[in-house]
Amino acid sequence: MGQNQRPYWKKHGIIIKPQKRLWWMQTHAFVPFAEQIDGPIFKVYFSGRDQHNRSHIGYAIIDIENSSKVLEYSLEPVLTIGELGCFDDSGVTPSWIINHNGIKYLYYIGWNRRSSVRMGLITGLALSKDNGKTFKRVSRVPILERSNEEPYNIITGPSVILENNTWKMWYVSCVGWVHEDLPKYNIKYATSSDGINWHRDGTVAIDFKSLDEHSLARPSVLKDKNIYKMWYSYKGNDYRIGYAESNDGINWERMDNKVSLDVSLDGKDSEMIGITHMFKYEHRMFSVYNGNNYGIEGVMLAEYITK
Repeated sequence: MGQNQRPYWKKHGIIIKPQKRLWWMQTHAFVPFAEQIDGPIFKVYFSGRDQHNRSHIGYAIIDIENSSKVLEYSLEPVLTIGELGCFDDSGVTPSWIINHNGIKYLYYIGWNRRSSVRMGLITGLALSKDNGKTFKRVSRVPILERSNEEPYNIITGPSVILENNTWKMWYVSCVGWVHEDLPKYNIKYATSSDGINWHRDGTVAIDFKSLDEHSLARPSVLKDKNIYKMWYSYKGNDYRIGYAESNDGINWERMDNKVSLDVSLDGKDSEMIGITHMFKYEHRMFSVYNGNNYGIEGVMLAEYITK
C-alpha cells in the first residue's frame, strides 16, 4: 500500500451461496455469524429459506485464508421452525452465539407471519452441549417478551457480550408501526446474570439521527482496548452500515462517517449492504454481511486492510 493510501475494506464477494440440493436453503443465506473453529477455519451460521419461504438455521465451514471454497455445508439445519402457533413457527434466523462453560448459547430470531402487521420478530434462545452439532430450545416462548414499555412484536437481533459475570445485550426494539408494512426500530440495551433472564428498562443505545431513518438493525459489538465498538445497519431506503463507540456500553456516539465499508458501484452489494457480523482473526478485522435483497444470493466477506 502506498504511503498516502488510507486503510480500506477489501471485498471478497459472495463466499456462501444457497444450495438447491439442500431442502433448508433453497434461497438466501441471511444474517451470518462467524465462529472460529481452529486457526483460519470458521463456521458461519446463517439462515436459508425452504420452498415455502421459511427460514432455518444451518452453517457453512470456510477457510478465512481461502474463502473461495466452502469446506462443508450442514446437510440439515441445526435449528428449525417452532411448533405451530409459537413465536417462531414461520422461521428462525441466527443472531449471536456465546460460548460459556462448554455450552453454546444461540440467540436467534423467531419469525411470525402477518397478523395485523407484516411480521413479528422476537428473540429466542437455544443451547448446544455437543459443540454446535445440535441445539435445543431453552423454552417454547421467547426470552425477550413484550412488555408495557416495549409492546410491539419486534424485540430481536441481539449482540451479546459476557463480561465480569454480567451478560450485556444490545438488541433491536420496535418503537411503533408507521403502517402495517413499515415498523420503526432502534437499538436498546439489556443486562442479565445468567444469559437467559434479562433486565430491560428501555435504555436506548443507538437512536435515529433523522426523520428519514426508520430502521436500526443487527448490532455487532466488540470491546477493543476498553472501548465498546458497534457496527449496525441503518435504513432510510436501503440498508447501510453504521458505527458507534462507547466507554460504558450504554452511552454511544454515532460515527457513521468512519465506516468505509459501503455499497459497490455494481455487483451483488450495489444497492444494499448491511446485516453484518464483525469479527477478528489474529489481528485482522473481517466482516461477513449481506448485500442486495437481504442475502438472496448469499453471504459476502470483506477484510479491513491497514497496511
